[in-house]
Amino acid sequence: MNLLFLSVGAFLGTIARYEAGQLVPPAESGFPLGTWLINMGGCLFLGWFFTRWRAPSAIRLGIGTGFTGSFTTFSTFSVETMHLIDTGQAGIALLYAAASVVGGILFAAAGFWAAVQQDKANAREGGPKR
Repeated sequence: MNLLFLSVGAFLGTIARYEAGQLVPPAESGFPLGTWLINMGGCLFLGWFFTRWRAPSAIRLGIGTGFTGSFTTFSTFSVETMHLIDTGQAGIALLYAAASVVGGILFAAAGFWAAVQQDKANAREGGPKR
């Protein structure tokens, strides 16, 4: 059953990744903005999702690992960074790498923070917790 949820999530995440990548072309400077935005969105979502949701493990696997794992892409980030270096854009490559690592941690933290705030608001209102 886990493989089914994982596969469906990965299939949907791959389609979402492709479509989202078509919306944002690279910046004129060469900075891979589309990949960066996709990866930051994935970090934000996972920070929120794994803090907030207490779904069955198969669903968490399908959404967290399947969908978000195929939506975000470390390999594309790595290849784009190497391409920037190879084409003489080492400064943009360094900026991209730093913005990806630091931004990823900050966006994941923001997702975590948002989930905690939702839990606090629900507790004050007497609503459901996770």
